[in-house]
Amino acid sequence: MENIYLSRRKKLSSNMRNGDMCIIFSGKQVRISRDEYYEFNTNKNFYYLTGLKDENLILFIRKINGDVKSTLFIENRPEDMIKWIGKTILKDEAISISSVDEVIYIDEFYSFLNNIILEEESPTVYFDFDRDDYKHTHIYSEECANKLKLKYPHVDIKNIYVHIKNLRIIKDDYEISKIKEAIDITRLGILNIMRNLKPNMYEYQIESYFDYMIKYSGANGYAFKSIVASGENAVILHYIENDNKIKDGDLVLFDLGAEKDFYRADISRTFPANGKFTDRQKEIYNIVLNAQLKVIDAICPGVSQSDLNEIAKENLYLGLKKIGKIANREELSNYYYHGIGHLLGLDTHDVGGRDFVYKEGMVVTVEPGLYIKDEGIGIRIEDDILVTKDGHEVLSSGIIKTVDEIEGFMRENCN
Repeated sequence: MENIYLSRRKKLSSNMRNGDMCIIFSGKQVRISRDEYYEFNTNKNFYYLTGLKDENLILFIRKINGDVKSTLFIENRPEDMIKWIGKTILKDEAISISSVDEVIYIDEFYSFLNNIILEEESPTVYFDFDRDDYKHTHIYSEECANKLKLKYPHVDIKNIYVHIKNLRIIKDDYEISKIKEAIDITRLGILNIMRNLKPNMYEYQIESYFDYMIKYSGANGYAFKSIVASGENAVILHYIENDNKIKDGDLVLFDLGAEKDFYRADISRTFPANGKFTDRQKEIYNIVLNAQLKVIDAICPGVSQSDLNEIAKENLYLGLKKIGKIANREELSNYYYHGIGHLLGLDTHDVGGRDFVYKEGMVVTVEPGLYIKDEGIGIRIEDDILVTKDGHEVLSSGIIKTVDEIEGFMRENCN
């Protein structure tokens, strides 16, 4: 079977002409202070094409006679540094993992590039200009592109990001398996939360039960900073302080996920701190759950994100109107003020934009919610869904979410 990273590079090269080049950086660790660095997180587009997670690597791709030739540039770490911080990836390891054609030490990168550029009359060099917004201040690709343009004015600089994005949107079997692993670890963490949740704990204390299972189960880390929001904290969409005491009678909204080999889970559940929903909490909860199930039922290739958001809004509106909370649809924005979900993969909010048409192989979240500040109730229910040829598969179906399931489990399992 062909190496998956080689296969991806071949697909990417179909957007390049003969002789075109592409340069992609893994990135570098950022210093916090004199003797401390932020944890390194590799450029996901680089990882997608190589399977390598080390810092200070460069992937060079060139299309030659219709085929793709890949060169990887790595550090040649001195022995005295290896004693302090360990070895970097070796040449044989890099070839084994990513199936590149050759590996060269990084200090030869610019002389290597110079020799190739001077061979071409009008060379084209692609870079990964993945900029999340205008204020993003530093991208290694831009730095290198500016150097090349200054020294070689005849070079044509182009952006490969959109083509990588289009590949990443559709998940292959390997990616789906990793997302499933991340979801299953998240499931174990949620069950550990449910077993230990009780009133008068602090939010960070119950969060620690998720943290424990993440590490115990072999996850690489967290998909994002966990949200543990009790009572009226749950009406704040991105509440991350997690430092309030949980009161008896509170609902607690959890939005969390594990990361496995860079692939993410993103799950939201809302549980009663004392194990029992009040009648009012149950009423609101079932409105959200009904809206979520209606949206999931509608998922198939060809439906759009905006279509699904309208389904969510209509069902949330009808539910709130039925219980007398609102009289018209315009009032819904007071209680539901975010989109229905997003793409999921190497990033929690994965590449592909906010409004898109569903295609087979996409993995998406469905996460309607209601946030009723005057009643101290915030509820969100989120699952991860694979779009299939004929419809969908709920990848997180093993994580319980009905009122009866939740109350039954907490009654039988809480300490």
